[in-house]
Amino acid sequence: MKYLNIILALIIFASLASCSGSKSESNDIETLPLSLADTVQVIKGTLPCLDSLVCVEGTVKSGQFFSTLLTSLGLSQQQAYNLTEASRNVFDVRALRVGNPYTACYSEAETPDGENSLEYLIYEKDAISCIVFKCTPEYDAWEYKKPITTRTSYVDVTINTSLWNDMISEGASPLLILTLSDIYSWTVDFFGLQKGDRFRVLYDEKLCENKVMAIDTVRYSVYTHAGKDFPMVMFDQKDGGNIWWNENGESMRKAFLKAPLKYSRISSGFSYARKHPVTRKVQPHTGVDYAAPAGTPVMSIGDGVVISRKYEGAGGNTVRIRHNSVYTTAYLHLSRYASGLKQGQRVHQGDVIGYVGSTGRSTGPHLDFRVWKNGSPINPLKMESPAAEPLKKENMDAFRRNQSRFEAQVDSIHAETHARILFDLL
Repeated sequence: MKYLNIILALIIFASLASCSGSKSESNDIETLPLSLADTVQVIKGTLPCLDSLVCVEGTVKSGQFFSTLLTSLGLSQQQAYNLTEASRNVFDVRALRVGNPYTACYSEAETPDGENSLEYLIYEKDAISCIVFKCTPEYDAWEYKKPITTRTSYVDVTINTSLWNDMISEGASPLLILTLSDIYSWTVDFFGLQKGDRFRVLYDEKLCENKVMAIDTVRYSVYTHAGKDFPMVMFDQKDGGNIWWNENGESMRKAFLKAPLKYSRISSGFSYARKHPVTRKVQPHTGVDYAAPAGTPVMSIGDGVVISRKYEGAGGNTVRIRHNSVYTTAYLHLSRYASGLKQGQRVHQGDVIGYVGSTGRSTGPHLDFRVWKNGSPINPLKMESPAAEPLKKENMDAFRRNQSRFEAQVDSIHAETHARILFDLL
């Protein structure tokens, strides 16, 4: 019986591994040099007459300009000027960065004696791009890009310490956390995650030299909190709007953001009987205090009109926004207002309206955020927000097909994982 189990496990593992999409890769753009050294080889391969090039590596030094870099490598001032003019449409010489590496390619020796011995200069512009300068007449410059690949990946993370630490320990890029924060910002308070919360995410990531450069898109995810699942399905209606929906085809975007800023902790909650930290008197605090560094941008949680922007005594610099006939919000203790913000101005969800400070009656930098519904204060942490416009009815069938395909892909990955575990136990 034991041997039969082993055979079954091997069959399951082999069949699932062949169809799993957890680590599939495909080239996304034209394949180009992998590294600065490879770029040199590509140039030699493209121009066989340069096989005798001697290449010297270096980095841009502090205080070095493009012209002084060129002259230090053997060009005359006139030659440096000619090359700068010839490369003007390819590279802005003011963008030269201290510490960026380069390779200087000489036709004769590492320490050139002649004026025209520097043939090529290859400058690493960023992690993806290199600029190649032809340093002899006819002077020229062009850009090489390293290969970018797109890989579909899957991560299953249960929160033990923090989303950041737990994601990284599972091998996921921190960039994925930022994308999830964007998707779930209307549903999940990312600073209120609890131990045991879980994220299952199917996503595409772009890599260069095996380093994650960007999260291309999140295709499917499920956030689990207190035993309740919050699924997300990616579907593009090709209308330039929302692409993330819940399992019912409702937009993941809500009328209001979950929080108006990125904060470190909630320092004081909504209460009708709080002892004030300054006056020491028990009095109502009909808002939520978010502790955050001074200067942290504060955003409007939804579209609306600024009805007040002024200093309000104990509240310090305060902005009040009317969102509709039902909801009004206020942002207190700001260090300053956003540039150009004025009363009567219309703002949109996510617009910066000010910056965290400690003006008014305050013991330290924080945002006192308040919400009124039909004129009565409500707890911002318990506010229900309606979804934005739902998926178009004519797209619902295509949306369901997307959903079924992603769910099947995730199920396949889970089955493969279970098969591996079974195999290891046998």
